Amino acid sequence: MMEKGNNEILEKLLKKEIKPYQLDDLVGEKEAIELRRKYIEKISQVETKHIGHYTIDEKEAMKKNIENMIGAVQIPLGFAGPLKINGKYANGEFYVPLATTEGALVASVNRGCSIVTKCGGVTVRVIDDKMTRAPVIKTESVIDAVKLKEWIKENFQRIKEVAESTTRHGKLIDINPILIVGRYVYPRFVYKTGDAMGMNMVTIATEKACNFIEEELKKENINIHTVALSGNACVDKKPAGINLIEGRGKSIIAEVFLKEEEIKKYLKTTSKAIEQVNMYKNLIGSAISNSMGFNAHYANIIGALFLATGQDEAHIVEGSLGITVAECTEDGVYFSVTLPDVPVGTVGGGTRVETQKECLELLGCHGGDKALKFAEIVGATVLAGELSLIGALSVGHLARAHAQLGR
Repeated sequence: MMEKGNNEILEKLLKKEIKPYQLDDLVGEKEAIELRRKYIEKISQVETKHIGHYTIDEKEAMKKNIENMIGAVQIPLGFAGPLKINGKYANGEFYVPLATTEGALVASVNRGCSIVTKCGGVTVRVIDDKMTRAPVIKTESVIDAVKLKEWIKENFQRIKEVAESTTRHGKLIDINPILIVGRYVYPRFVYKTGDAMGMNMVTIATEKACNFIEEELKKENINIHTVALSGNACVDKKPAGINLIEGRGKSIIAEVFLKEEEIKKYLKTTSKAIEQVNMYKNLIGSAISNSMGFNAHYANIIGALFLATGQDEAHIVEGSLGITVAECTEDGVYFSVTLPDVPVGTVGGGTRVETQKECLELLGCHGGDKALKFAEIVGATVLAGELSLIGALSVGHLARAHAQLGR
């Protein structure tokens, strides 16, 4: 039950005499959350019985992760594993937490984990690691646009010093490509961001760099203006060809060699059937529909892992990009997943939230010097899920699995 004073505040909320976000300064965190929830219940005429029950620290969440907090949403959490990984940073068997409401997903990934583990494990490497931010800068003409592009190339070291002055961990490693459309310039700033996913870091650094570029070019009588700090050539939180080609976040390749007897025993199919499903579905089917996801369901595994471990859920769309390869060999199949765009971190953001922190800890991946290890686990888990689904599709088991599990 709310106290009398809080009832009075609720009445003021309903009369629009105060705004919901102002409650944080008027009452304590718990009271603010309860009042906002009661306010929503009143105006929607719906009683909420569950979202008010949670264990996370609302004070910390309200500082870093959420505004206008009214509670927390719970997502069922399962695990797949053990999954044997032969990585540069992740070595051994892992039990991977997956948060999802899609029935049969965890079971499918778990089957894939079991198969690849019995067959020696997944080999995985992070082949690139960077975060990008690409502002859009307006010049007065194409002549000035070309001058700006050349100036950026010639003065990279100066720009680098300015950008890196804003951060202890971020390193500007390149500005490429520098695209020109009409009189507008889109320089793609490329950074190393350590164990943080890094978007906040690179945004602050790029803003300082843009201010510096504007000031310096003004001395040369070239007037430019940063229209927006993100000009959509980054490309952040959207599917994009440049990310598929150039990479963003962690670029990961995971692979496994399966023998024919193992394929028949564990997947109940053949190497040829796996190769054909991948060719006609993932490659040709994706090409004819102009998809940039040449795969069966990377997003399923990326999404479940991201939600469990506190990654930015909007980056699931980037993690869905990639190419699955299934190639018959003399005695089986070579199977790999290539994920060029997986923005992940093991510090900051949602990794601070208690439940997500615990999931990272289950993997031995919370805190500093763990991001590359986590990325390898992500790649290996995606391979396990991808192999399981393609195997099921090759023998017509997909619908049966969902039906048997009551989904």
